[in-house]
Amino acid sequence: MPKANVFDMAGKQVGEIDLSEAIFGIEPNVSVMHDVVKNHLANCRQGTQSALTRAEVSGGGRKPWRQKGTGRARQGSTRSPQWTHGGIVFAPKPRSYRYTLNKKVRRLALKSALSAKAAEGKVLVVDGLGMDEIKTKTFQGFLNTLGSKKALVVTACPNVVKSARNIPGIVTTPATLINVYDILNANEFIVDKAALAQIEEVFA
Repeated sequence: MPKANVFDMAGKQVGEIDLSEAIFGIEPNVSVMHDVVKNHLANCRQGTQSALTRAEVSGGGRKPWRQKGTGRARQGSTRSPQWTHGGIVFAPKPRSYRYTLNKKVRRLALKSALSAKAAEGKVLVVDGLGMDEIKTKTFQGFLNTLGSKKALVVTACPNVVKSARNIPGIVTTPATLINVYDILNANEFIVDKAALAQIEEVFA
């Protein structure tokens, strides 16, 4: 049975908690995690790159020189791809890079990522993760006590979210929106005890 240390808001360890075997105790599937991360990054692409083909570059309507007799290679336009200021061959155009993966694949990847973090001892549970006021310095002190510099913080507390938004390397998310990329990209998975129960309820 995988376990995780439980901390209070002072950063002091107050106990241990058993994690769900079905979510935090499976054998991580590296191939599936790779597929889901690749899908996430592809879906994040804007796809707005664009260049001009020879049909779209202005100019080049006149034949530069006559076809024969000059000793030079025949040319029909100064906007052909081999010319400076010419068009681009197979120019990229705006398009969507989005594609979907099966729900079972995404869920297996999420469980694999959480299990990998649990196996490394990087799942930190906080009993009552919350703040009475928006204070970046206070939350930074809490992270320093835990020794976290690059972490995914799972909480629904608005004050925590706003306190952490200016701290480099810290990403916050509610339990319903956790994703494989954020989990693997972070060094620690810091989760509120209530959010942990919600994760185990939804994904078990």
